[in-house]
Amino acid sequence: MEPYERIMRIVQRQPVDRPGIDHYATPEFDLMLKSHLGTDDGEAVLQRIGCDIRRVAGRYVGPPELSGAAGVGAEGRDFLGIVWKPMKNRFATYNEIAHHPLGHVTTVKEVEEYSWPDPDWFDFSHFREEIARLNREQRYCILFFVGGAFETPWYMRGLERFLMDLVETPDIAEAISHHATKFYKARAMRALEAADGAIDMGYSGGDLGTQRGMMLAPDLWRKYIKHNQAQLITAFKEMGLITMYHSCGSIVPVIEDLIEMGLDILDPIQPKAEGMSAEELKSQFGGRISFHGGIDEQELLPRGTPADVSHEVERIISVFGADGGYIVCPAHAIQPDTSPENALAMYDAALAWRF
Repeated sequence: MEPYERIMRIVQRQPVDRPGIDHYATPEFDLMLKSHLGTDDGEAVLQRIGCDIRRVAGRYVGPPELSGAAGVGAEGRDFLGIVWKPMKNRFATYNEIAHHPLGHVTTVKEVEEYSWPDPDWFDFSHFREEIARLNREQRYCILFFVGGAFETPWYMRGLERFLMDLVETPDIAEAISHHATKFYKARAMRALEAADGAIDMGYSGGDLGTQRGMMLAPDLWRKYIKHNQAQLITAFKEMGLITMYHSCGSIVPVIEDLIEMGLDILDPIQPKAEGMSAEELKSQFGGRISFHGGIDEQELLPRGTPADVSHEVERIISVFGADGGYIVCPAHAIQPDTSPENALAMYDAALAWRF
């Protein structure tokens, strides 16, 4: 079965030969895995582990004083105006926010007048050639990351201030979410046009959960964020794309809302967060949504043995994949305190599984 067909059938919760497989890791871990496998070719690694999904991204061509990679992807001032500073621990370097460009605003007018990024700052002219190359030997599920309506706004405003805005000055919070959504949707439309039908999945996201529950009241999210997030799910679902949404933590109260928007796949399923076990999610939502992730990155992958990992992956597949609808992937980016052997045990258990 080709990767594209496998993912399409998983989304429809139809029988497949084996679970889907996807890969998500920090740059430091990817270097370790390449070294372990004796290659410097990232595509060779993805083929070795059986990854069914390939990601494509635009090339940044905007103002040179800004970075084209939002979030943890690059240090310095990104295209949204957020400043990121590298912070090191004994395993890796992570970029943390050093400046929130909208942290000072007190009116919606200031939000409206902010220098929001232009979709023209991203070039997608390479998409047709790149996707054709990726699909040369077999067709993969091609994913494009769209953006999100909650996480980017708080990056720009500051988390504490943004959460307070939702109660005290919701017009400011909603305006920031609206403008971020407007940009992300416009950029995604450019990407889809350039790909000429070759993109299969629209991936949006924004962490809403903590280990014990949501970081904001579900009703506040529904009132001020949901209609913006829907533009980054429903619009692409209506165009015939697969839709996937990323949120770490416990987000059980709003999963029904995401399904209502047209969500196909929930990611990354943090199994140690409250209410996010495979058994609970499958019993509540398994007939209406598929799952991506669920292999514990908090304890199992960094601290278990390869045998522990294999056993747990097999257990999770037996739950999530019981009647289709599961893509094996870590519950967050594989960190560099995880051994290559444990990561390969995860992927090999999925490759060996037969329904």
